[in-house]
Amino acid sequence: MIIKCPHCGPREASEYTYVGDAKVIRPDHEDNDKDKWNDYVFMRCNPRGKHSEYWQHTSGCRAFLNVIRDTVSHKISNVILAGPWKIEAKK
Repeated sequence: MIIKCPHCGPREASEYTYVGDAKVIRPDHEDNDKDKWNDYVFMRCNPRGKHSEYWQHTSGCRAFLNVIRDTVSHKISNVILAGPWKIEAKK
């Protein structure tokens, strides 16, 4: 699978680390509700079709990316920088 890093260009997926589902929202750090934390850590969907995922280019620029990938065909339809890397993107 090839992921097109906005900084480094197309690279093999082996250069990246899968970070997780981009749609899962982490509970507030101060929240002590064990059920919320259990759901956040352990309860994951296994969607079929387009899915938004976080990946980090660990063997490259180290940027975090939001990758829209079809979980059936592995076809990537979009890659955008996530977090503070959005500001530093090359034009």
